[in-house]
Amino acid sequence: MNAQNSELENWGWNSFFADQLTGDTDGIPVRVVEVHRSGLRVAGPAVDERIPRFSSTQDDEENVATVGDWLLLEQTTHRPIRLLKRQSLFQRRAPGKARKLQLIAANIDTLFIVTSCNHDFSTARLERYLALAGEAGVVPVIILTKSDLTSSPEDYLIAAANLGENLQVEIVDARNKDSVAHLNKWCGRGQTVALVGSSGVGKSTLVNTLSGVDRAVTRAVREADDKGRHTTSVRTFYQLPSGGWLLDTPGIRELQLTDVKEGLDQVFADIVELAAGCRFNDCRHDTEPGCQVQAAIKNGTLAQNRLQNWRKLAAEEVSNTESLSERHTTNTALAKMEKRALKHKKDHTQT
Repeated sequence: MNAQNSELENWGWNSFFADQLTGDTDGIPVRVVEVHRSGLRVAGPAVDERIPRFSSTQDDEENVATVGDWLLLEQTTHRPIRLLKRQSLFQRRAPGKARKLQLIAANIDTLFIVTSCNHDFSTARLERYLALAGEAGVVPVIILTKSDLTSSPEDYLIAAANLGENLQVEIVDARNKDSVAHLNKWCGRGQTVALVGSSGVGKSTLVNTLSGVDRAVTRAVREADDKGRHTTSVRTFYQLPSGGWLLDTPGIRELQLTDVKEGLDQVFADIVELAAGCRFNDCRHDTEPGCQVQAAIKNGTLAQNRLQNWRKLAAEEVSNTESLSERHTTNTALAKMEKRALKHKKDHTQT
């Protein structure tokens, strides 16, 4: 298995996944590199084929294979055997009223958060992505594109850098190979990088420049509002000349937070630290006496809009997480009712 492990390392394989092979040493490890409605494309050192969608359970969305996952295939039939545990997972509540959990990507090392130096730039949106990265334990890097559209790109750089301590922020010309070359330090052999950001910020252009070929379709933004047109319809891996893997995702306009409390605490660590010093444990950081958060706002060390962003995202996270929990409880109850009904019908038939 050592020779196979060496080849698999080119695909992001490491000891975390190798340690899960006990009892499945005859299985072929492959990585999910594309997700389509009709199925999955999986690939590895000696495999590149389409297979049906795979889930290790019948009713748990978290166990549905998504892009970046590692699957074990049966040696001869290439039938999926098992989904390996993940090192990281990005997920969101899908748009719409169903509140269904949607997996975005698994086993990512670095998250490139792409935004442009124009009307698309939004610290609130960046905080959402940073919360996702923090919860997953993935290194976030903010990529600022289209700096030629402004006379003061450093303002965007400062605004982004202020969102977190030691946060990596890079300004690039997504069309210029030399400009994006320094991003290769996150794209070495076996490393996996995901791209997220609104449509029109230059993700597809960045993919093309990093990979050295025109793999992703690009379109111009609408001049009226700087909004982009969707150019990526499936989540797809691109192998880079530097040896890494890059995942381009469709533009996410309704990114909502679910089960990311720890990620939010990391993004808003300054507020969390201040809140720990409040006089009351249940302080709402409004008009209560001894509130250290309000004191920081009054002395200018904390911006009012940052507190507002934190409140909004924290409330959203609680609402979405509770809704998913309630839905899971309801589904479990319905399943038990159906099982009892079938048993009752079987008993009645036998009598």
